[in-house]
Amino acid sequence: MIDPRKIRENPDEIRKLLARRRCPISVDEILAVDEKRRKLQAERDTLRHDLKQASDAIGKLKRESKDASEAMAKTKELSAKTKELDGKLSEIEARFEELLWQLPNLPDPDAPDEDTVIRSWGSKPEFDFQPADHVTICERLGLCDFRYAASYAGARFAAYTGDGALLLRALVNLCLDLHTREHGYKEVFPPVLARAESANAAGQLSKLEDMYALADDPLYLIPTSETALINLHMRQEIKEEDLPLKYTAYTSCFRREAGTYGTQTKGLFRIHQFEKVELVQFAHPEHWREAFDEILSNAEKVLQLLELPYRVKALSPTEAAFQASLTFDIDVWAAGAEDWLEVSSISNCADFQARRNKTRLRLADGSLIYPHILNGSGTAFPRLIIAILENYQQADGSIKVPDALRPYMDGKEHLGR
Repeated sequence: MIDPRKIRENPDEIRKLLARRRCPISVDEILAVDEKRRKLQAERDTLRHDLKQASDAIGKLKRESKDASEAMAKTKELSAKTKELDGKLSEIEARFEELLWQLPNLPDPDAPDEDTVIRSWGSKPEFDFQPADHVTICERLGLCDFRYAASYAGARFAAYTGDGALLLRALVNLCLDLHTREHGYKEVFPPVLARAESANAAGQLSKLEDMYALADDPLYLIPTSETALINLHMRQEIKEEDLPLKYTAYTSCFRREAGTYGTQTKGLFRIHQFEKVELVQFAHPEHWREAFDEILSNAEKVLQLLELPYRVKALSPTEAAFQASLTFDIDVWAAGAEDWLEVSSISNCADFQARRNKTRLRLADGSLIYPHILNGSGTAFPRLIIAILENYQQADGSIKVPDALRPYMDGKEHLGR
């Protein structure tokens, strides 16, 4: 949620920033509703003051054994007016909150107008044969059973089998060990169901069509464990001396992934359920950049250990998530698809999510502010698995296991041999 004072004090700047996000919400409407809301608040406060004075007058008259009927009539009249005004104020405040909750986060000044590649790492693999795509590899080596998944759950699901399941488990353990033992994150294993309040606090109910809702309970399947981790301190105070707070979680994630994208709807592309390790940090607003760069480095380390070529790309405000102020994507190269595949998005959400879930930061001087909350995938596995299978394929059809994964796969050097 955007601080309403920013809108009130700098409406022209807010208009420009929201225009960068192509936000259709009218700043003029917000200002008009806010002005009416504050006027009603002032009228209500005046009435409450007058009502208190009238009530005190009744008590004084009764103590002095005087006639209090006129004062009682005035009190009754003021009470009715106050109740009526409270109802009007409640309605206008609800509208004001509704408008604020529909506003996306404001873009950071460093966010480029167009997606921009910042740097790349590693070299694309070269083959003396025509590299196969991951669907062909999975079917040939029995790593995924797409037919079974489709008959069991429907289109755009995958069932990892045999060495495919082992590969997935190895990636989970590699990432969790790396982020907890070397990068200092606290591991959490949260529920994959969230209340609407929690999903809304994360800024994810703005795209309700992407989320799965239960039919008989007010619960949603999480699209990312960011939803769970950013709400760890909902309605709590955290202390400045404890920052940064760093959390990691492995969960299944669920997204509708509607639409058609050509070949990138087959196999492990754009599936409705996928596995991911998430990274979240709570940081002091003055130190958000250090936290951002650290999460980015932590996610990059996964790809470096796996020796997969990747690039880092700064997203434009129109491509960034609703709750993000600044986002960098990490895309890994997949030789069979001959394309860059996003495996991580690192975002600073500034105080946007903290305001929505009422997480406060108690500074050393005793004052209260909102912390910055940052997140990043560390990393998402379907596309990472695609890149491993396609980049590490051998001429005999087998897949070389990256050195970093072998300790998690009983020393196995190849899949399919």
